[in-house]
Amino acid sequence: MAVKLFASVVIGSTETEMKVYEISPRKGFHMIDCVNRRIDLGVDAYERGSLSTEKLERLVETLNEYHKIMDGLHVDGYRMVGTSALREIRTGLIVKDLIERRTGLELTILSNSEQRFLDYKSIASLTESFEQVIKKGTAIVDIGGSSLQISMFDKDKLITTQNVRIGKIASRSKFYPLAKNNEHFESLLQELLDHELNGFEKLYQKDRKISTLIATNKELHALFHTLYPDRKGMTVTREEFESAYEQIVHMNAEEITKNYSIPFEYALAVVPSAITCRALLHRFESDGVWLPAVSISDGLAYDYAVANKAVNSQHSFDEDIIAASRSIAKRYKSNQPHIRNVEENSLAIFDKMKKFHQLGRRERLLLQISAILHNCGKYISLTDVADCAYNILMATEIIGLNHAERQIVANVVRFNTAEFSYYDDLALISSVSREEYIVIAKLTAILRAANALDRSHHQRIKDLNVSVKNDKLILGVSSDEDLTLERGTLEEKDSLFEEVYNLKPVLRQTRQIRK
Repeated sequence: MAVKLFASVVIGSTETEMKVYEISPRKGFHMIDCVNRRIDLGVDAYERGSLSTEKLERLVETLNEYHKIMDGLHVDGYRMVGTSALREIRTGLIVKDLIERRTGLELTILSNSEQRFLDYKSIASLTESFEQVIKKGTAIVDIGGSSLQISMFDKDKLITTQNVRIGKIASRSKFYPLAKNNEHFESLLQELLDHELNGFEKLYQKDRKISTLIATNKELHALFHTLYPDRKGMTVTREEFESAYEQIVHMNAEEITKNYSIPFEYALAVVPSAITCRALLHRFESDGVWLPAVSISDGLAYDYAVANKAVNSQHSFDEDIIAASRSIAKRYKSNQPHIRNVEENSLAIFDKMKKFHQLGRRERLLLQISAILHNCGKYISLTDVADCAYNILMATEIIGLNHAERQIVANVVRFNTAEFSYYDDLALISSVSREEYIVIAKLTAILRAANALDRSHHQRIKDLNVSVKNDKLILGVSSDEDLTLERGTLEEKDSLFEEVYNLKPVLRQTRQIRK
């Protein structure tokens, strides 16, 4: 491919930023320009639940200026996203429509899991040694405006990612006015963090050692860049962090700006950020913290570069989504041999039916996640599995999936056992689009068939041979087992499959030849 220019626009809680990247197969991607403007949307969003007219006008004006810059540079592609400030306001859809109409730019308001996934990709894009870093216990934490995201890795697998509703802007707005002084603010925030991190440790960290702490936070990066201007990579030892912490924690924003020459808007959030990061250092007993200079923009550029084959991704991010799904299944005590069998058979059917479903790699991933999580409702109720599973999945963030994709998975899992709802009925209680509904129907039909093949939960059907002949989906298996239960369940569940694909699933058994 020829050299391309890509622009990323991120509407954040405190500033709206545009970065322009040059992307080529020879050099990968690198930033060539960056512009930003301070627009403090977070205070309005977190305190009022809406944006003032003045700030919305400033935002539209800024985005129109960025649009002109993009046109002047003749960028080949762009992506504009909104983070928590736009996600948390009541009028999010109205604001999205207004911005798109008045700027001519398409806006995506990221879900929390999408936003954190891009943060994580931005870090992975910085170093070729990322795979080595996460082989040991590693926590990537994003100290955001309204919340704290903790993603924990071990043995190069994502173990869990959890969102804690304590953010640098929200905590300052909520607790600073209540505090008697700076020392009191520190103790209030520390007490709240201790409580939340105790819960995280008991449920998710357990006895895992977190040797590496990576924190994405522009305020802390700015502070330590001032303290250690010649240091590359910005890895700070625990002792260095403690020394800086003791200097700033009881200062006000004006004093921090004066003494450390960082912008006032950064100074406002650096103390709650430092209190949060120090609490994590102590909790994880890490030797230090890596404060990379990354943003969501880098993750967006990385995605664009991979899609245009300018960068070969060294890390499988889909595997992280699958690993996170497996962790959720284990949390809800799912039958692991059963879900593995259903997963394998679901994918075997999907792969042999490409001509019939015409779905892609992403839908295959959603089917795999549905198979992994289809049993989680039994943790709550053995008689109301479908609705319990649906509610669990709609309330559980799965990193890397947006809201629509999570809704597809939740519905596929629900209709795996519940009576299938047709679109007019489902539309009354759900925001599922017609296109998403078709995907739900296609994936549900496959999951039902695969689940029927292990009705006994004894994994009698393995190494499935799938083929299509005339109007039948032939599910061939070589086995001497009694498959009466599986055959009967498949016949009971095949009506949806026939409706969706106009094919009748048939289990064909070949007896093994004994020597």
